[in-house]
Order: sequence, then structure tokens, then C-alpha cells
Amino acid sequence: MNWTLVAAVLLSTAGLLLLGVLGARLWLDAARLARAVDGASRALAEAAEEIPVRG
Repeated sequence: MNWTLVAAVLLSTAGLLLLGVLGARLWLDAARLARAVDGASRALAEAAEEIPVRG
């Protein structure tokens, strides 16, 4: 068997696995960021309700 072909297949498989892991980490980070933004916007909305309105 041609070892160059085996090495190319192994390297491409390792690259795809790495891309999968990085994609999963990116998804988790985006979900965590979305929760943080949601919490911050809720806190701002609650704080805005406490501001007296002159009119």
C-alpha cells in the first residue's frame, strides 16, 4: 500500500476531527454568550422600569 496515500487519509481525517471539535467549542461559546447577553438585557430592562418618568 502506498504510505503517502495512507498518510494523506490520516491527516485529512485528523483535520476533520479537529474541525468538529472546534465547531463544537464554538457552538458552546456562542450558547454561553447568548445566555450572558440575555441576562444582561433582562437586567437592563428591570433597571429601566425603576427609572421614574417625568411627564
